[in-house]
Amino acid sequence: MMPRSVLSRCARLTQQVPLESARSTRHGVHRGMSSVTIPPPACMLRPLEAPFRYLFGPGPSNVPPRILAAGGRPIIGHMHSEMFGIMNDIKKGIQYAFQTSNNMTLVMSGSAHTAMECAVFNIVEPGESVLVAINGIWGERVAEIAERMGAKVHTLVKTPGGHFTNAEIEQALAKHKPVLFFLTHGESSSGLVHPVDGVGDICHKYNCLLLVDSVASLGAAPLLMDQQNIDILYTGSQKALNAPPGTAPISFSERACHKMFNRKTKPVSYLLDMTHLSNYWGNDGKPDRIYHHTGPVSGFFALRESLAILAETGLENSWKHHTEVAEYLWKGLEDLGLKLFIKDKDLRLPSVTTVAIPEGYNWKELLAYIMKHHQIEFTGGLGPTVGMVLRIGFMGYNCNKANAAMALAALEDALKQCRKSKA
Repeated sequence: MMPRSVLSRCARLTQQVPLESARSTRHGVHRGMSSVTIPPPACMLRPLEAPFRYLFGPGPSNVPPRILAAGGRPIIGHMHSEMFGIMNDIKKGIQYAFQTSNNMTLVMSGSAHTAMECAVFNIVEPGESVLVAINGIWGERVAEIAERMGAKVHTLVKTPGGHFTNAEIEQALAKHKPVLFFLTHGESSSGLVHPVDGVGDICHKYNCLLLVDSVASLGAAPLLMDQQNIDILYTGSQKALNAPPGTAPISFSERACHKMFNRKTKPVSYLLDMTHLSNYWGNDGKPDRIYHHTGPVSGFFALRESLAILAETGLENSWKHHTEVAEYLWKGLEDLGLKLFIKDKDLRLPSVTTVAIPEGYNWKELLAYIMKHHQIEFTGGLGPTVGMVLRIGFMGYNCNKANAAMALAALEDALKQCRKSKA
C-alpha cells in the first residue's frame, strides 16, 4: 500500500495542474497537449497501400517470400552477441559471393552509393590523383564524388556502350599516376558487362588500387575478386541478391587496407570511416566491438537470407541461369524486330538488357502503357542513355523464362497499341 505522505503529495500535485495550466495559458506559454498545433495528417490515418508490380527493370527486383520472411523476423539489439553472429555469417556469405578471402569484408548501412562513397572517402586523400573510367552513369558519379572530396580527377571516356581496352587503361595509368582506378563491371545504364581480366595486374604495376562496381552484375555475371586482383569491390542488395534496398556489401584487399589505414588525414565522413566500421564488423582484431552507429537489423536479416540462397544455388549455376534467360530474352526481342543496344553478345550484361528505342515511338508512352495494362516495370535510360534505350532486367528470383515471356508479350502489345509517329 502506498504511504500516506506519497498519496498527499500526489493529491497536491493533481490539484495544482489546472491552476498551472491556466496560468501558463494567460501568459501565452503553452505546455503539454496545448502545444500541438499541427493536426495528424489524414494520410497517416489510413492503412498503408502499395500495389503489386512485376519489377522487370534494372532494379530493385521483386523480393522472394523467404527473404521477406527473414526481414520480418522480430528484431534484436544491434550490439547483441547474436547479431554479431549474424554479421559474421553475412561476412562469410559475401566472401563467397565475391570469391575473396579478404578479412576486411563487411556491409555498409545504406544503398550501394554508400559503398561507393566509402571506398573513395577511405582510400583517397585530398590532392591525390584518381582515374575514373566513364562509359555510363556510374563512372560519372564516382568522378563527382572524388572531385567533391578534393581529389585530382582524371577520366577515360567512352560513349555509352563502349568499353576500354587494357592498353588504353595502361596508357592512362602511366600518364596520370593515380592512387585509385575506378571501373564499372556491370554498367546498368547501358547494359554493358566490362572485361576485368588483367586490369588489376596493370593497376598494381603502377602502384594503383583497382575499385570495381558490381552492383548490377554480382551473381549474374562471373567476377572473381581475388583471382582478378580487384582491390575494392562493392555491390548492392537489391539486384540479383534479391534483398530489399538498403545494404551494400564491400570488401578491401590487404593492399587497400594498407593505404586506407596509413592516411595522413581523416576521411571526410565519420559515418563511413573504416577505422570505426572495421571494429563494428569485428575485422580489426580487437576483442570488443564498440558502438559506432545503429545498423539496419532487419536489412541484415534479409541480406543474410539472400546470401544463403546464393550459396545454396551456387555461383556458377547462378551465372549460367542468368545467361540462359538473357539469351532467351535477346532472341525474343530480335524476333519483335527490336535492336539490342550492345551489339557484341559477349559484352551484354545478363541481368540488364538494353534495347534501342524503336523508331517512331515515344518511349515514355510505351513504358506507361506496359505499366498500366500489364503492371510491369521497364525503365528508360539513365544519365547519358536517357532517350536512347529501354532497360529490361531479370535478376535472381525474377530470372526465369516465364517472366521473360510475359515481358515480351507486354512489349509486343505496347508496340501494337501505342501510336507510332508518322515522322
